[in-house]
Amino acid sequence: MLSSGSLTSLEICAGGGGQAIGVEQAGFQHVALVEQKAQACQTLRLNRPSWQVVEMDLRNFEPERDAGITSVDLLAGGVPCTPYSIAGHQKGAGDERDLLPEAIRLTKTLRPRALMLENVKTLATGRSFATVRESLIQSLEDLDYDVQFTVLDAQEFGVPQTRLRTLIVAVRKDLKKFQWPLPVWELPQTVGEVLRESMKARGWGGADEWAQLANGIAPTIVGGSDKHGGGDLGPDRAKRRWAQMAVNGDSTAEQVPGPDFVLRHGVGRGGWKGYPKLTPEQAALLQGFPPNWEFAGSRTARYKQIGNAFPPPVACAVASAIAEVLRETPTDQVA
Repeated sequence: MLSSGSLTSLEICAGGGGQAIGVEQAGFQHVALVEQKAQACQTLRLNRPSWQVVEMDLRNFEPERDAGITSVDLLAGGVPCTPYSIAGHQKGAGDERDLLPEAIRLTKTLRPRALMLENVKTLATGRSFATVRESLIQSLEDLDYDVQFTVLDAQEFGVPQTRLRTLIVAVRKDLKKFQWPLPVWELPQTVGEVLRESMKARGWGGADEWAQLANGIAPTIVGGSDKHGGGDLGPDRAKRRWAQMAVNGDSTAEQVPGPDFVLRHGVGRGGWKGYPKLTPEQAALLQGFPPNWEFAGSRTARYKQIGNAFPPPVACAVASAIAEVLRETPTDQVA
């Protein structure tokens, strides 16, 4: 049940819940979350039994029919990034996975007071997507929204990871002007600092030594698309960066190292074979997920949900800035 005066949100392409957590932390109550993948829906229901999770293709979703929704304060979502990513061959609007048009459709239907969408950096910066950006801006302006694009780096909001993402925020023109949140000034913890205790969980005596070696910020954690990837920590260039922090990026692990694990340097291709692998749950910590957030599915399925997520602390910062606008008096009522 929604509390009196609460801000409401509809989350689309909810995935494993990264953005949904941040929006919730910012004070919004989700009236529904739409997600097609069964295991991601399991994750959402496992952690928030009270959430209304609608398991279906967004292209078939009708708010009133499928979720009893006729209005909402915020429409938020991480629409699939693959159509705009290098790994996805940057087909953009020509990609069958492009769901930006569905976000526009739902905006027309629900007329939310604000819209918040997340995607890969290239959507905001790539020359080949200039037409897509212009079309999106024009569509939203025609619906009486002020639209802003920016690129935010997760490490500027306390996440121990280099992660550049496009944020699109559109706010109804009768509301106060939206201002992007300022970065936090404290440096994020290093990979070693974040994961030291989890590396000790099964009695590995080398965890403190490893934590000293992992004295840096993680490269971008990638989950892969539905068609490709998801079993390791990325291409060789990413694995070399992980190796600089004593992490074997060839795959993920089901468990952290046990007491018999021996830390070895310079073994195998790239010198990372003798380093520990990360579990999906450790990757989740590096994404800024709460430690008690559980993921459903196989190890690869869990890691894909995590790698494709929007870090909750960044989502919270942006959603909090939106909430400030929505709680203000509309501009047409200001003397």
